[in-house]
Amino acid sequence: MNRRTTIALLGLVVAMCACQSRELNTQTSFLTGWKNFDPKTTNFEAYEGNNMAAPAGMLMIPGGSFIIGQMDEFITAPHNSERRTLTVSSFYMDKYEVSNIGWREYVEWTNFVFGSYNQDIVKATLPDSTVWREEMAYNEPYISSYFRHPAYSFYPVVGVSWDQAMAYCQWRTDRVNEKAMIASKFIDALPYAKVGPDGYMSEEEIDNFLKRNEDHPEYAKYDKLAVEIPLSQAKEYGYEGNEVATEDGSEPKVTMYRLPYEWVRDHFVFNTEKYLNSNQYNPTKGKGARKDAYGNDRKINIADGVLVTGYRLPTEAEWEYAAFAPIAEEDNYGSPSNGKIYPWSGVHPRDLNKKSKGAMLANFVRGRGDLMGIAGAPNDGYVITAPVDAFAPNDFGLYNMAGNVNEWVLDVYRETSYGVMTEYNPYRGNVYSVLQRDENGGLVVTPTGSVTIEFTSENDKRDYKDGDLTSRLDTDYPLDTLGLSEEQMAEVKYDPTDVLAPHITNTARVYKGGSWNDRIYWLNPTTRRFLDQSKASNTIGFRCAMSLLGDNYQPKK
Repeated sequence: MNRRTTIALLGLVVAMCACQSRELNTQTSFLTGWKNFDPKTTNFEAYEGNNMAAPAGMLMIPGGSFIIGQMDEFITAPHNSERRTLTVSSFYMDKYEVSNIGWREYVEWTNFVFGSYNQDIVKATLPDSTVWREEMAYNEPYISSYFRHPAYSFYPVVGVSWDQAMAYCQWRTDRVNEKAMIASKFIDALPYAKVGPDGYMSEEEIDNFLKRNEDHPEYAKYDKLAVEIPLSQAKEYGYEGNEVATEDGSEPKVTMYRLPYEWVRDHFVFNTEKYLNSNQYNPTKGKGARKDAYGNDRKINIADGVLVTGYRLPTEAEWEYAAFAPIAEEDNYGSPSNGKIYPWSGVHPRDLNKKSKGAMLANFVRGRGDLMGIAGAPNDGYVITAPVDAFAPNDFGLYNMAGNVNEWVLDVYRETSYGVMTEYNPYRGNVYSVLQRDENGGLVVTPTGSVTIEFTSENDKRDYKDGDLTSRLDTDYPLDTLGLSEEQMAEVKYDPTDVLAPHITNTARVYKGGSWNDRIYWLNPTTRRFLDQSKASNTIGFRCAMSLLGDNYQPKK
C-alpha cells in the first residue's frame, strides 16, 4: 500500500467518523441554537452523562431480565416466592458484606463528633453483641470480642437491625459526598480538630471561630459551651491566662470553651439533603466555585452530577438478581433463565474444578451439629462467620452471596409480593415523604444532623395490593389485661393470646442468603424470611447498594 492510498483511507475513516458523530451536545442547544455556558446570556450550565467512577468498594451490576422466585419444590417450605420474569436496572453493589472494621469506622466517627455531648447517640450505633448469647452455649468471648477485636476486623458485622443498617447508609452517603465536595473545593474542609473531644478554645478564639458577623448571621444564636479543665491541660490547648493559686494547693482549673452541640449538629455535620435544601452552607468562593446567571458564587446542585445518588439497602429483586449473576453465554441472547440453584454453577456445595476440587463454596451448616466439617479435611473452616472475602465470588464478582450471614434487603415482607410486583425494578415498601419543616420554613433535623421526613397515610404504600387484610392489624397488645380499665379493654378488639393472630406488620423486613447457622436450603437466593426492622440477630448482616443513573450497561457489539 503506497503513501497516497494510505492518506486516502485515513481521510475516508475521518469522514465516516464525522458522519457518525452525535448531533446532541452540551455546548449548544439542539432546540434553540443558543450557546450554553455563556456568561453574556443566562450562563446555562449543561452537563451530560455519568462520569463518576464506581463508588469505593462497589461493583457495577449490569441490569437485565431474569426469573425471580422458587427454583425447585420443597413440600414443607413456605410458598412465598412465585416464579416470574422481571427486569432490574443496572446498579452498584458492595463487593463484600459490611465488615466489623467498616462499622467501627461509623461508630468512631459518631463518638468523635457527638460522644462528649451525648453518649446515647453513640449507643444507638453499636451492634447488639448480646445476640451471641445462648442459654446452652459458651459464646461469651464473642460478646466481648467479636465486634472490637482485630482478629474479627474483616468478619461481617452482625447484631445490627434494619433500622441501624439504613442509618449507616445515610452516614456513608454523607461522608462520601463530604469528601468529594471538599476535594473539589466546593465546600471548605470541616474543622474536625475543633469539634472533637479535645476541641477546647479560649473565649477570644471561639468567638472568632463562630464568626458572629454578616457572613454567618445564623451563628449568633449559638451559645459557646464553657468547660472547667485543669490548668496544665488548658495550656496544651493554648491557654495563656494568668495562673490563680488555690487555697489547698491543688492544681487550679480555668475556663475554656467548646463548640455547642447545636452548632455541631446544624453546621459541622455535612448532610446531603440539608446541603441541597437549606441556606446553612455558603458557596465556596474562588477556585471550585460555580457561578449563577448573574456571576455570583452558587452551591452545587443535582444538575452538576457531583453528588452520589445515595447508599441504601438493595431491593429484594436486586439482591436476588445479583446473587444469581445471570450472564448470557455468547450464543444465548433470549432466555432470562440462569439455571442456577445457588450463586455458583451446579448443584454441589463443593468446588468441582480440578485446581481446587473439594473446597467448600460457602459457609453453612452441613448437617446436624456439623458447622464446619472434620478437622484437617476439606471443610468450610469456620464455626461461626467467615471473613467477608472468604470463598470464591460469583460471576458478578460478589463475595458470600450465599452463607456466612443473611443480609437485610430494603423490602417489607409480604407472602404475596412476588405475585403483584411490577415487572421492572420491583419493590414493596414505598413511603412517599417530604422534608419536615418548622413554622419558619427551616428544616427539622435529627440529633445526628440529618433531616427529618414526614408523610401522610395516603403516601404510605407498604400495604399496596397486600392481598391479606389481617396483616394490617396492629397486634402489639398487652398480654396482661388485668389492670386495664373498661375503656382500655374496649380497644383490645382481638384476643392477644390467639396464636393465629397475624404477626406480619409494616415493619417486617426481608432478609435473604442463608448464614453460617443455616442449612443449605436457605442458600438458594429465592428463599426469603423476615424479621422486624428493629430486631437484630447473629446471623444477619448486610451490604449496600446504589442506583446507577443514566449510563446503563451496554452489551458488547
